[in-house]
Amino acid sequence: MEAGTALTLPIHLSKRTAKSPNTPFFSSPFSPFQTRFRTLNLSSPRSSPSPSSADSYKGPKPKRDFLADWVSQNDDVVRTLPIYVGAASLLTVLLNRALSGIAPVADAGSSQSRADLLTLGLAVTNILTGLVWLSIRPKSIIPVVPEGVECKRVCTGLPEVAVTELLWAWESLSDVTCCQSLIIVYESSCVLQIGVAAESSRGNGEAVSVDANKLMQGSIYQGVMKSGAQSYLANLSLYPGRSELPFLPPNTQAVILQPLGEKGIAIIGGDTIRGFTTSDQAWISFIGEKLDSTLAKYEKHLHVS
Repeated sequence: MEAGTALTLPIHLSKRTAKSPNTPFFSSPFSPFQTRFRTLNLSSPRSSPSPSSADSYKGPKPKRDFLADWVSQNDDVVRTLPIYVGAASLLTVLLNRALSGIAPVADAGSSQSRADLLTLGLAVTNILTGLVWLSIRPKSIIPVVPEGVECKRVCTGLPEVAVTELLWAWESLSDVTCCQSLIIVYESSCVLQIGVAAESSRGNGEAVSVDANKLMQGSIYQGVMKSGAQSYLANLSLYPGRSELPFLPPNTQAVILQPLGEKGIAIIGGDTIRGFTTSDQAWISFIGEKLDSTLAKYEKHLHVS
């Protein structure tokens, strides 16, 4: 499992480190885990590789699909191409029928008439295909700016070592993924609420606080804890249960619900539909296991005000 993680994460982190490739991570008590991500973060595409390292690589190199590149760059032309082909075929059949001296009325007993009818059907099919391609276009998915206020609430009863680890997890997720909000509920207590949160209805610039007891009674929390597995809501607007997450910005696009053992949950809100990749989900699972281990050690400090 560790080998697979080491092979997957460098590719992902180097692509998603867009905010600040040189931002230092918070120090944490699990130094081997932290050192791995420090090393991966240094392999950003913004740092140009040295000529010696480029020349020493003898492995296979990725191949470009020129046809796919041309299609993606000429999307409008490709979508209208069936219309032009169908119209040209239809015109050709009509001219051939008019200039060849064949009777204009189709005769089922004539092989030429049967061929013309088949060609007309194919031409009309091409035209209709082009019209469908023009009317149906994929929706462009772009990140949104979360609507809300900045929030940073940490359980005051936790020791500094646990707080440092929680902040490290937040910095890692916000730097590497599309994460914009992070809420951690453990043992019926909101341990951490950080990032962008929904603004209070009073309009005083305060963030909506997390009602841990109400959250735990909802179907989303119950479903995740019952399954014991990560739940990924790739397009949050399609889920009616989103009303159970009023503390997230109203335009949150995607949410990952990561159980922390049997006692808590981490709610990660993103700014892009389907913005969390498979590598993100696997990595978040590992972070969830580590946070569960840490919070379990300081469980008695969670309810100290």
